[in-house]
Amino acid sequence: MAKSKHKLLLVAAFIVALIFSFFCSSLAEIIFEERFEDGWQSRWVKSDWKRSEGKAGSFKHTAGKWNGDPDDKGIQTTTDARHFAISAKIPEFSNKNRTLVVQYSIRLEQDIECGGGYIKLLSGYVNQKKFGGDTPYSVLIDGRERDSGSMYTDWDILPPRKIKAVNAKKPAVWDDREYIDDPNDVKPEGYDSIPREIPDPKAKEPYDWDDEEDGIWRPPKIPNPAYKGPWKPKRIKNPNYKGKWKIPWIDNPEFEDDPDLYVLKPIKYVGIEVWQVKAGSVFDNILICDDPVYAKKVVEEVFANREAEKEAFEEAEKVRKAKEEEEARRAREEGERRRRERGDDRRHRDRERYKDRYKKRRHDYLDDDYHVLVESKTDLLFDDLSLVAVRNA
Repeated sequence: MAKSKHKLLLVAAFIVALIFSFFCSSLAEIIFEERFEDGWQSRWVKSDWKRSEGKAGSFKHTAGKWNGDPDDKGIQTTTDARHFAISAKIPEFSNKNRTLVVQYSIRLEQDIECGGGYIKLLSGYVNQKKFGGDTPYSVLIDGRERDSGSMYTDWDILPPRKIKAVNAKKPAVWDDREYIDDPNDVKPEGYDSIPREIPDPKAKEPYDWDDEEDGIWRPPKIPNPAYKGPWKPKRIKNPNYKGKWKIPWIDNPEFEDDPDLYVLKPIKYVGIEVWQVKAGSVFDNILICDDPVYAKKVVEEVFANREAEKEAFEEAEKVRKAKEEEEARRAREEGERRRRERGDDRRHRDRERYKDRYKKRRHDYLDDDYHVLVESKTDLLFDDLSLVAVRNA
């Protein structure tokens, strides 16, 4: 991938606010917050997942290449084409009757190719040294919204409250005719005696027609403009129309409401699980709480460094581009130098080759038995405009 495509996603704070209840505690609780400051390693356990296969990567505690504060560190994936897994045990909590907010920030300092990164909330017992992609989880967050809505009405988690009465039948008295014949419309007198065709009044008997030989002449028939087809009464709106009959909905006898549908199993761990072709992602600012106001404040703090990170990135880009231009200039100069050397060598070889060829020809002409007469022009013999050596008598 060309270096010119290098880019920095300065700060991406992916926030998932799961509003599970309208009843909020008056006392907000910060369940877990990790800024990866000193002592973070005592809270997190690095997994050995994929290590035996030689595919396990490791996290580095760093502020990254472009940062607004060198002391604001996170953990960064460090090796290409590796799996990364790390987890922390947190105070056990339930999301019942409370708002659950889970958020984190990630800064991408590499070109993104194939891969995936996830924040996971886990319930029950977890062997943290074996935590990985196959570990069961209760919540997975990867920063992308697939869908949204109510667990009760927008997904088929519970049986439906209403079902169609499949055995219902349309009542015999149900009138679903939107229009009917006008009962007051009467067919005009003589309507049925109007012929479909009439003789063409413009037709004329041919001048050479002979009644004795050709029979009695009759004009051809044409459509009768007065003929309107079979009589039908006018259509009017049906005053008894009830609409199209539909199968009615009835209460589902199998439906049983579950007010705790949103409640997760008690959460005990938070984990980061990543697979990347290109490493370089910095994870930071993990927050689990029930206070959206505080969560928003944390986001604002994270984004406050955005301009500083942007300036650091742009400065690094200037240095990188200047270095690339200098390397390109040197490469051009080296190429030119090599081309000149090849050209000089070629010209030298050509001179030597022509010199050797000339010496060889001259030696042939000045053989012991031959010499070129140059005393006078008359001594020169020409054969097809070529100089010919004359044997010495």
